[in-house]
Amino acid sequence: MPEGPSIAILAESVQGFAGRTIAAASGNSKALPYDELPGQPILSLRSWGKHFLLELPLYTLRIHFLMFGSYRIDERKEGARPRLSLQFAEGGELNFYSCSIKLVEGELEQAYDWRGDVMADAWSPRLALKKLRENPERFACDVLLDQNIFAGVGNIIKNEVLFRLHIHPLSTVINLPQSKLRDLVKQARQYSFEFKIWKQALVLKQHWQVHNRSECPRCHITLQRAHLGLTQRRTFWCERCQTRYDSSLVL
Repeated sequence: MPEGPSIAILAESVQGFAGRTIAAASGNSKALPYDELPGQPILSLRSWGKHFLLELPLYTLRIHFLMFGSYRIDERKEGARPRLSLQFAEGGELNFYSCSIKLVEGELEQAYDWRGDVMADAWSPRLALKKLRENPERFACDVLLDQNIFAGVGNIIKNEVLFRLHIHPLSTVINLPQSKLRDLVKQARQYSFEFKIWKQALVLKQHWQVHNRSECPRCHITLQRAHLGLTQRRTFWCERCQTRYDSSLVL
């Protein structure tokens, strides 16, 4: 599943399509009124968390790439039928595959709280801290994946941030020291920007410390791996150097 930094890269790479007019639209999504799209100009192309947004005068097309979604710019994926294919009067095309597409009505500024996007200029660490404190009993591995708190953070970022901060994924919010809670908010954003830089340089995997790794780079012991928390997402951690902040200590 593409994480927020990958969607931000997509949004940056298609800015040249802003202002172009849709000449033809097709695809296999039952949610889209394809006949309404030709003649519509692209007002903006933006990202919010894991959502890619194509703003039109009528509404916004919200694209979520799920687990295996992909896209092509000015080309097509051989042997695959796009969920949405857009051709433009000024030239060029955008094609989206294996994704979820929904219509967002009204103004984007009202539909989305940009303070919750870890990569947005409007990101509010104060608001993230407030939301964390409203969820005191939840696990660190779950709150990091909560898109209402950290829009754009995915499983890779979750695993790497928790390791960087020496926090066990089953630590509960209420038992985290306040300094760790603030660091969690800070690193969720900082690592997301590092992720973006590394991905653009094609060296992202080289920087993984625990995600998909077998040995702790600090302790040189075998890493633990399991599907943890309510989200049941695959998690990698070190039992020695990642402290479990949980007074109950019950799995």
